[in-house]
Amino acid sequence: MAEVPDELVRLERSAEEERARLAGLTGEEYDAQCTRWQEAFEAVRAAVTTHAEATGTSRCEVEQAVKKAVWHAQEDPAVE
Repeated sequence: MAEVPDELVRLERSAEEERARLAGLTGEEYDAQCTRWQEAFEAVRAAVTTHAEATGTSRCEVEQAVKKAVWHAQEDPAVE
């Protein structure tokens, strides 16, 4: 895959940040944060699928490229 759109990288980073916010939470706070993480994850999945269909690339290939772009940009998306 050639270039990963910035929007996909931004969405993936956002989902990872929501996941990282789960640390230390319990009960209702955990449940609410888990919902935010799942919503962010679903937004990434939908955008990856749309991009894959538009470019004729496999969804898996696009998803891997997005994750790789995020990992190379920053070791831990939760740390800034």
